[in-house]
Amino acid sequence: MEPATITVKGAREHNLRDISLKLPRGKLICLTGVSGSGKSSFAFDTLFAEGQRRYLESLSSYARQFLGQLPKPDVDQISGLSPAISIQQKTSGWNPRSTVGTITQINDYLRVLFARVGSQHCPKCGQVISAQTREQIIARILSLPKQTRFLVLAPVVRGQKGEYKDLFADMIRQGYARARVDGEVVSLSDVPKLARHIRHHIEIVIDRLIIQATLRPRLAEAVEAALKLGNGTLIVHPVESPGATKKEKPKKRTSEKDTSGDILLSSHYACTTCDLSFEPPTPQLLSFNAPSGMCPTCDGMGETFDFDPELLVPDPKKSFLKLAIAPMRTRIGRWRRHIYRGVANHVGFDLNTPWQKLSKKAKNALLYGLGDTHITFEWRWSGGVWRHGATFDGIIADLRDKHRKAKSSFVRAYYEKYMQRRSCPDCHGGRLNTQALAVRLGGLNINDISALSIHEARTFFSQLKLSQTQQYIAEEALKQISGRLGFLCDVGLSYLTLERTAPTLSGGESQRIRLASQIGAGLVGVLYILDEPSIGLHARDNDKLLQSLCHLRDMGNTVIVVEHDEQTMRIADEIVDFGPGPGVRGGKIMAQGSLQTLMRNKSSITGRYLRGQERIDIPTKRRPVVKPTASTTKQRKTKASKR
Repeated sequence: MEPATITVKGAREHNLRDISLKLPRGKLICLTGVSGSGKSSFAFDTLFAEGQRRYLESLSSYARQFLGQLPKPDVDQISGLSPAISIQQKTSGWNPRSTVGTITQINDYLRVLFARVGSQHCPKCGQVISAQTREQIIARILSLPKQTRFLVLAPVVRGQKGEYKDLFADMIRQGYARARVDGEVVSLSDVPKLARHIRHHIEIVIDRLIIQATLRPRLAEAVEAALKLGNGTLIVHPVESPGATKKEKPKKRTSEKDTSGDILLSSHYACTTCDLSFEPPTPQLLSFNAPSGMCPTCDGMGETFDFDPELLVPDPKKSFLKLAIAPMRTRIGRWRRHIYRGVANHVGFDLNTPWQKLSKKAKNALLYGLGDTHITFEWRWSGGVWRHGATFDGIIADLRDKHRKAKSSFVRAYYEKYMQRRSCPDCHGGRLNTQALAVRLGGLNINDISALSIHEARTFFSQLKLSQTQQYIAEEALKQISGRLGFLCDVGLSYLTLERTAPTLSGGESQRIRLASQIGAGLVGVLYILDEPSIGLHARDNDKLLQSLCHLRDMGNTVIVVEHDEQTMRIADEIVDFGPGPGVRGGKIMAQGSLQTLMRNKSSITGRYLRGQERIDIPTKRRPVVKPTASTTKQRKTKASKR
């Protein structure tokens, strides 16, 4: 039989004065009293701290060596304690990758839903991608130029952590001799040891082939084996440039470590119009925190922090050689000047021309470089002219390198004056790559749904029409998504969006999101401790919050709320009043029981206010409203800038 109460004896943490009490389990309990009277010391520093300590002690000694040990709170005995979860009045964190969707785990179910029943579209033409037959795959490979040497690879591991010793041993037993591990072809009998904490890409080499007239039968066998081993996907990796023969040495050779020329072919997803193949959508592909799904330009952040051309040139009347680009600071020396003159001669402009009169092409050449274009530079000296060739990356690339390598925060702050946050030019804030954003459900991709308010997203899923097969596959995911969206609406957060980042949430919003997450988790027999969840709430939203707390209690949990709100006290099953004063004058239990018990207690300050014996009157006299003058406004701005 489970104990009916949580019994605490001799609690002396902080200003608690050796208090002892019994709290009923499975009830909504409100801890109240004047500020500083010991409510939080009892709830968080005694009950929750002891619950966490006991949980850590239940783990193995191996796990405890990584977690450390928590100090035992100053209390004689606590019995009947359940596993404790604390939901405090604080922000969810400062990680910009954390969003409302990730905190509530709605994003996890969204990714599963889109991967299983979403329709893949071509990122280029927008058509629905259909499966490729084996004959189409063979025809695509045979369309390569004659005498092209290539490898047929079967991807077996894509961006996963581990050592994969058993996988390599199994491949050897199946008769395979080589594999490409992280871009390098190695023998399976001599595979280098892989770091288990790093993500790896492993492809098994099925065959080495050359495009020729008699290739088709052997190619068909290789394609069949690769599709079977690679779960419907294979990679064609050219290792020699087209047109090369045995007698003639190729002009450009692609090494086996270079993966830039890979051709991905899939029997599942391919666009016949654009002649592109894609891997089947997976939950990892639809995650902006996974390397396979994040936008490569912004690394899944949705925005870039880079140098702004307008901030770099504060005075456009200056010429480039007169340091129009402010972060260059020092005078341009002879060596750098001959590099810039080579760029100017190649594009066709004068470095002495004022920046505002330069063409857009000239500005882009100086700022962003000329890519892979080969430029001839001339270094003039007394002995003649020395000509050498190279590429030019641009001023901004050089400034990025300096900002990245700066060890001093002062130096980094200097460069950041000329930088600005902007929406990613490739994903436009969507955080995902083009293939992930091309997976749609009900006409929307996963980023479109994340941009909806929680109320709009709830309406979208309630009206979503799926086929009978899709409905069967998506039933559990839709149930979890709809339920968690409903819990967020119940705590008054229907106006938020799933893409809202954690650093932008207020303390109350963060706490209510965690509360909704715990309701959605469906745990039973847990001790929940909340810290003033009603702060900043409108009366309408406060009603929804209290309904959620009652729901959490009715599920079979014990809910302890540190609160001053009268409405919370009236709905609570048990009230514990701490007092009589703050600090050293507090730490005692003034009353315990129902609301009527508290109101009848003459020594309880909270009870006197509840029964109307004492009240805080509205002041009869108000301070006069003084209109701000120009001088007072200037003083406020000066104080704000100093802060």
